[in-house]
Amino acid sequence: MRIQDIVNIDKDIQSGQPVFIGTRVPVESLFDHLEAGISLDEFLDDFPSVTREQAVGLLEIASKFLTSQKADQIYEALA
Repeated sequence: MRIQDIVNIDKDIQSGQPVFIGTRVPVESLFDHLEAGISLDEFLDDFPSVTREQAVGLLEIASKFLTSQKADQIYEALA
């Protein structure tokens, strides 16, 4: 999956916060749940408008991004 197939950023939806496409659920909610020790299944139960495919796709993209050999350049650009 491509990030464009998972995430939408629209100033008229949640003030431009990245959300899962077709929902008003901020992608940050997934990371907040996982950080709190809440399972992916529980997250999906809490936000039924988010599909498993979207959540897993986002995690796969985040993993690739964070483990990229060019991660240091990406981190510098974001800092």
